[in-house]
Amino acid sequence: MAQPLMPKATAVWLIENTSLGFDQIADFCGLHELEVQAIADGEVAVGMVGVDPVAAGQLTQQEIDRCAADPSARLRMAAPDFPMPAARTKGPRYTPVTKRGDKPDAIAWLLKNHPELSDAAISRLIGTTKPTINAVRDKTHWNAPNIKPRSPVLLGLCRQADLDEALSKVRRETPPSEEGLLEHAAPPTEGAEEPEAADAFGEDEDEADTRARVEG
Repeated sequence: MAQPLMPKATAVWLIENTSLGFDQIADFCGLHELEVQAIADGEVAVGMVGVDPVAAGQLTQQEIDRCAADPSARLRMAAPDFPMPAARTKGPRYTPVTKRGDKPDAIAWLLKNHPELSDAAISRLIGTTKPTINAVRDKTHWNAPNIKPRSPVLLGLCRQADLDEALSKVRRETPPSEEGLLEHAAPPTEGAEEPEAADAFGEDEDEADTRARVEG
């Protein structure tokens, strides 16, 4: 259940201006019933000015009257009558204006040092767009002569943990290449090298015998 913005100050006002029970006020304000009783006895929140939840739009007078008439009833928070900001779930994240000019440098650094990252991964990482990434890659960006590869972590465009996670995700999704398989292949055993060594040794003995016969 949602609670008032200033629970103790709201409880002070409800104690002073209504006949609601301590348990009703405690439930609405998210406080313990004994704490509400201590406020009423002047042991807690001494000198605190009460906040009117009706004037704040958090409670209606009709709701107070309803619960005052029924001690078992519980107060319900009033629905806000002002528009709530919509949560942003898609699109590039916000970047401070002072850091937006650093994005091309960060893109150039990622393209140079981590070419395995997709354009979508770079977009999510530093909050840029694919056309900007392509412009930096193709050197058609309007500021291309002044772009210098710089780490997005050092520029403050992303955290090191975010970069590590993006790289780990790429490694998990990329199947091992043939080169990787060859690099991880087991080295030849000593037994496989012995015949070659034996042949080399045998050739040395034949050459020695031949020289001995010629000299004899």
